[in-house]
Parts: sequence; C-alpha cells; structure tokens
Amino acid sequence: MARKSINLTDEHISPIKVILWLAWPLFLEQILSTFVSFVDTAMVGALGVNATASVSISNSFVFLLNGIVMALGTGLTAYVARSVGARDYEAAKSYIRHAIILLLLVGLPIVLLTIVLHRKIPAWMGADPEILDDASRYLLITSIGRIFIMAIMVLGSVFRGRGDTKTPLRINIFVNIINVVGNYLLINKPHTLQLGSLAIPVPGAGWGVAGAAVSTAFSWFVGGTALAVMLFVKDDPARISIHDSFRIDGALIRRVVDLSIPAMLERFCMSSSGIVVTRCIASLGTVVLAANSVYITAESISFMPAFAFATAVTTLVGQSLGAKKADLAVRYVKWTNALGAVCMLFAGIMLYVFAEPLVRIITPDEEAVALAKQCLRIVAFVQPIQTVAWIYAGALRGAGDTKWPFYITAVCNWGIRTLGAWLCIRAFGMGLPQAVICMCADNFVRMIWMGAHFHRGAWKHALDKKA
Repeated sequence: MARKSINLTDEHISPIKVILWLAWPLFLEQILSTFVSFVDTAMVGALGVNATASVSISNSFVFLLNGIVMALGTGLTAYVARSVGARDYEAAKSYIRHAIILLLLVGLPIVLLTIVLHRKIPAWMGADPEILDDASRYLLITSIGRIFIMAIMVLGSVFRGRGDTKTPLRINIFVNIINVVGNYLLINKPHTLQLGSLAIPVPGAGWGVAGAAVSTAFSWFVGGTALAVMLFVKDDPARISIHDSFRIDGALIRRVVDLSIPAMLERFCMSSSGIVVTRCIASLGTVVLAANSVYITAESISFMPAFAFATAVTTLVGQSLGAKKADLAVRYVKWTNALGAVCMLFAGIMLYVFAEPLVRIITPDEEAVALAKQCLRIVAFVQPIQTVAWIYAGALRGAGDTKWPFYITAVCNWGIRTLGAWLCIRAFGMGLPQAVICMCADNFVRMIWMGAHFHRGAWKHALDKKA
C-alpha cells in the first residue's frame, strides 16, 4: 500500500488540515514522553524526597550540554526542510549524512565530559551531602548512554525537516515501553502484586535511583539506534545509503554551524540561567528543590501541544520558503498561532483545576505538594502566551533566522527570569512562587517581542545569502 502523505506546500489544501496532520504525531509523541516522565518521577518519588532531588539536581547542567546538540538539529531542520521544499533531494541527503557526522564529532566529547565530571556537577549545583552519592551515580549511568539521546534529538530533527513526524513517534512508543517496564523492574525490590485474590510475584533488582538510570540509558540506546537505522531503510526520496559518500563537506558544515550557533547560544542562555535559578532554589532546601522538580514535571503536560505546534511550524515555514511561497509560510504561522492559543487556553484551565491531583501523582510529600500546587496554578495563566512565543520562535528558526530568537531569549531569560528570581530569593528573601512569577513575565515579554520581529518580515530572506 502506498504511503499516505501530504504535500506540505500545496496551497489548495486547508492549512488547518496540514498543520494537524503534521502536528498530531508530535503531540502523541509528547504525550508518551511526558507520561514516561511522570512514571519515572513517580517511581523515584516513591523512594522519598531525597531520591527526587537526586535525579533532578543536575538537570539544568545536562540541559546546557544537550542544548549544543539540539542547536545542531535546528540548523539541520532548516536546511533539510528548505531542500525538500525545493525538491532538491540530493542536497537533503547530504545534510542528513552530515547530521550523523556532526552527532559524532560534537556528541562524543560532551559524553566524555559528563562522565569525567559526574560527581562534580551535582556538587556544583548545590546538592546536599545526603543526596550527592545518588545524584552522581545517576548522572554517571545516564551519561554512558547520552550519545543515543543526542541521536534521538538530532536525527528526529532531520525526520521532521523531511515532513515525517510519524517515524519518530513509532520509535518513541517502543522506547517508552522499554523505559517504563525497565523502571518498574530495576527500581523496585522483588514483591507480590495483588490483583483481587490473585497474587502475582514480580521480580525486581531493587537498585533504586541507579535502576532508574540504567532503564533510561538503555531506552535511549534502543531509540537512537533505531532512528539511525531508519534513515537508511525507510522509503523516502531523501533516504540515504551505506554506499553513499560520508566525506566531510566543510562548506556544508559551516552553513549548518553558522545557523546553529545562535540557536546554541540561545539554549546556552536558557540552560545557564536555569542553572543560576536552580542554585537559588536549592539554597531554599531539598523540599523546595523537589517541589520545583515536581511542578515542572506536572507543567510539562502543557508542553505537549505547544511543542507539537512549534515544531510543525518550523517544518512548514522551511518547506514553504524552499518552494518560494513566503505567503503560504505566513498563513501557516497565523493558523498555527490560532490553534495553539485555543488549545493552550484549555490546557491552562486543566492545569489550574487539577493542580493538586497532578502533583500528588508525582510525590507523596505534603509540603512539596502544597508548594508545587501553588506554582502550577501560577503558570496555568501563561500557557497560551508561552505557546504563541514558541510558535513564533519555531517559525523564525524554520526560515533560518536563528539570531533574533537568540537575542530575544537572552535578554528576557537573563534580564527578567534569572535576575528576577535571584532578587526575589537572595535579595528579598522570597520563595519559589515569586521566582515562578518572574518566569511568567519572561514569557509574556518574549511573545510580544517575537511577534513584532516576525511581522517585520526580514526572516523571509534569512537563508538567501547562506544557501
């Protein structure tokens, strides 16, 4: 049977149909990822607040390193989408081959760095002595498999640039099943599961935090490997072959890197500001740090449709410009904003109404529940605003304009979110809710600024000189 697909640059197809066709696999993929994140956090949270803090303490630093690789995915997505939109499949193949090359050149040194610094990183992040051993062990184990989660990031971006959002989804389903089952068996000790009158003995390694790390690393291995294999075997006009030349094209790499550096700096700003904010929050104690992790995990529910719309519009704008249809790109952004805002208004209402049940799923600690619930209800109000900002940023990146999202993010992240959180906690002796309010203000200003820059229209020619 022929593969069902849609020509993303066909102006006669309803933009709503195209957006939803491209976004629904991304949305479902995010549902699965968020579900696994919930399960991971809940399973670890059952071990106590210290275990939750051990897993989360190094996240900001790791996100900083991952951001370098994710930025490469931004550049590759823009060029692959542009090439596919222009029906230049040989150029698309060349960019895809170099995605693998760049993954190895950049990803392996980062992996080695985190392995070497696996104990120092949580200490730098302010981990209490009582959680330092578990935190460093978790980071070491996951670092061994980190090259594969980087493969998922970079190669997933390549598939999305081609307009294929279903292959990453299918692989992610399998990966998440492995992760959930692995967590259950490796975290818990052998026990008996009681189903009515039926007692089922369940094996378990009883490794605790280390078990969660092993399960996560193994699932990354499966996902990254499968995604790489699919680049060679999945039927597509831009499919690559093992017989292709993998000779490095310096000019091509420079184009990708030039486009990726602003995205890399943007992620560096976000992650480094996250480190500062996390250190400030860590100074308030382990319970507050755990509450911060819990509310962020709960809020990640709203990231599912937001990520789907923002990622879909990146591909749509890139392919539209490749087909020389800038007006179509503008139309896609307008409709994606409308769909995203309506969807996230509903998501914000759900976060507010069900704040307490959501955080109770993740942690049984009453003090952490009360604080996380308060923070979750604050961020519920900015869900539509945050999503529109993401969509504008995704559209600009799809066009190859990565500099202005970096400029805007740098100013807002450091000037509003980080400075505000530091002043609230360190200077004025306030708490986590006030730091969360600063994050909300950051998102509001970022949405206004991103939208104003998009409507100026300079992004339509961002890649003309580079291509």
